[in-house]
Amino acid sequence: MDTTIARGLAGVTFDTSEICFIDGEQGQLIYRGYDIRELTDATFEEVCYLLWHDDLPTADELAAFTRQLSPGFAVRDEVIDLFRALPAGTDPMHALRSAVSLLAAFDEDPDGVDDANLRRIGRTLLTQFPALVSSFERIRNGKEPVEPDSSLSIAGNFLYMLTGERPSEAATRVMDVALVLHAEHGSNASTFVARSTASSLTDAYSAITAAIGSLKGPLHGGANAAVMRALESIGSVEGVEPYVLDVLAKPQGRVMGFGHRVYRVLDPRAKILEDVSKTLAAESGDSRWFEMSLEMVRVMDREMAAKGRQVKANVDFFSASVYRMLGFPTDMYTPIFAVARISGWMAHLYEQYADNSLMRPRLNYEGPTGRTFVPIEERG
Repeated sequence: MDTTIARGLAGVTFDTSEICFIDGEQGQLIYRGYDIRELTDATFEEVCYLLWHDDLPTADELAAFTRQLSPGFAVRDEVIDLFRALPAGTDPMHALRSAVSLLAAFDEDPDGVDDANLRRIGRTLLTQFPALVSSFERIRNGKEPVEPDSSLSIAGNFLYMLTGERPSEAATRVMDVALVLHAEHGSNASTFVARSTASSLTDAYSAITAAIGSLKGPLHGGANAAVMRALESIGSVEGVEPYVLDVLAKPQGRVMGFGHRVYRVLDPRAKILEDVSKTLAAESGDSRWFEMSLEMVRVMDREMAAKGRQVKANVDFFSASVYRMLGFPTDMYTPIFAVARISGWMAHLYEQYADNSLMRPRLNYEGPTGRTFVPIEERG
């Protein structure tokens, strides 16, 4: 029996996929053949269509897809009641996970895993995610949820349902770019969890609920929030270098937002978000977060070069300053990630259910053997 251990499943290939290609050595991220740098010119809806239907849509196909999505933004009263009943201080990811689980109870066919039903559920969740996240944010701040505007895109509706004000074209464009960049990333932790859960042929809601739980972790979707908390604790450009040096001096010290399990060079999404952050800083007149981020990159590059290592910024790093300049509270960063990633999760579920095999890896047992049972009254 082969007892080779791949901790964290590193280097293990468990299946084939036509959705996403990542070259960590060259810094490439490809969605169904399209470089991510080109797809930032597309809307989130176009990229969702691409992930779900193998290619970018024509104008007519996009219009039909958008029409199918519009009814899905409305949030059920039962979910609103759930949000109101949650204790003060509930993490938004706990709220989102609970809401998605509740949606299954009211779905007309939550357990069907045929392609048509799965795609119906996918369209529902694609629009429910921004509606759920924005509704919870308003409710926990003592405000009433905002009814969706059917004339707005997913990005536009998300911003509108958060603020109650129609977003500018510039803000909607930035939101679109952020959603596109976070839409898909191969077999990351949460996507693997979704596919593994689905492999038992349970329902899509269960698979997505499991994926939300995985995304919540600070080593995955929670990393951008950790970056922002670090920037807040530093407070100024002058404080960046002492902070970085202090973290790196600690055993296992890690500066959040740097390094990636896959990329050995700069994450291509990080450069795109750096440019977005720079633009937002110039437009807002508040460049503090951007300047602190640049200084952290400078110090990290210097320190890693001195150690002969390449540890570059990842997508989480500049998304932190982008989301702050858009006005999002820090604990909303990971839910925003989920708003984008539901598109990728569902794309992978379509593949998984279409050609399923139950995932059942082994663990190498290293515990004791040969023990003899002793009745409890005889145990000393």
